[in-house]
Amino acid sequence: MQLTEYIPNYVVFDLETTGISWKQDEVIEISAIKVHNHKVVSEFTTLVNPRCEIPYSASQINGITDDMVKDAPIFETALADFLDYIEEYVLVGHNIHAFDMKFIYRDCKRYFGKVPGNDYVDTLKVARSCLPQLRHHRLTDLAGYYGISIDGAHRALNDCRMNQVVYERLGKEGSMNPLLVKKCPKCGNLLKKRNGKFGLFWGCSGYPGCRHTENL
Repeated sequence: MQLTEYIPNYVVFDLETTGISWKQDEVIEISAIKVHNHKVVSEFTTLVNPRCEIPYSASQINGITDDMVKDAPIFETALADFLDYIEEYVLVGHNIHAFDMKFIYRDCKRYFGKVPGNDYVDTLKVARSCLPQLRHHRLTDLAGYYGISIDGAHRALNDCRMNQVVYERLGKEGSMNPLLVKKCPKCGNLLKKRNGKFGLFWGCSGYPGCRHTENL
């Protein structure tokens, strides 16, 4: 199930692939970072042999070549190790609802006959809610907004490290942190930050049924 919560214990993960289609492309790198009480405690990373040529266009983005993965494990092996690593932790990642989780579900079903039941938080969805004033919400955009280095972006482990810091920073935003959540006094729904003609304001998530607003 997809969550939008700020939690203390989780695993950030990221994939690099041969392309953008979960229906036909393959994983070539998988990485993860385990977090306890908002502190990183361990890392997991491995290249993956996709048993096919890596398109030049993919290598141009992530820097991973056929020669780099020729001796790497196949994804069935890497995925089993990844599942052992994540246990029952909530997963965190950027755009994982539309991308990474689809690869994970597809290949878990392909190799193991079932999909993992881990809940997950997609920081893209969270960022769009918490930071509506930003024009774009790519991971590098969020890193830039928070002053986080983007060196090594588009390699899985570096993106995990970046995303872990972004998630913690997003957790300080009022609409994500349950300790700072604001509720609509009229209908009880959550108030969300919205960007209007005159700047940011709190708007009821029950809109248009409820039109209550408050100044930030």
